[in-house]
Amino acid sequence: MTGSCANKSSNPKEFDSNFAHVVYFWLKNPDSQEDCKAFEASLKKFLSTSEYAKTKFIGKPANTPREVVDNSWTYSIILTFPSKEIQDKYQQEPVHLKFIEESEHLWEKVQVYDSVGL
Repeated sequence: MTGSCANKSSNPKEFDSNFAHVVYFWLKNPDSQEDCKAFEASLKKFLSTSEYAKTKFIGKPANTPREVVDNSWTYSIILTFPSKEIQDKYQQEPVHLKFIEESEHLWEKVQVYDSVGL
């Protein structure tokens, strides 16, 4: 993707391998700096105050053009939790719901992949 959203680094905590919640966002206007800034601000505010997420990584597509790589998304987050039960609490967490309310008008698609560690 060659959008105008600047890459922002994240400061992930130690990775908890019990439960991973990976979310991909496709913004409606990925070339809009205004939309990107609004999305990033809302996302960072939400993640900085989430009580339940352990690892909190925000990413943009890497420059890895290969047939098996899908770089069509605009942002991703990787969150980890000590258990499914804690992740279930996160789903109803007020700051999570507020993020959705603030930002859902900015995205056209969201795809979630949840997994548990081996």
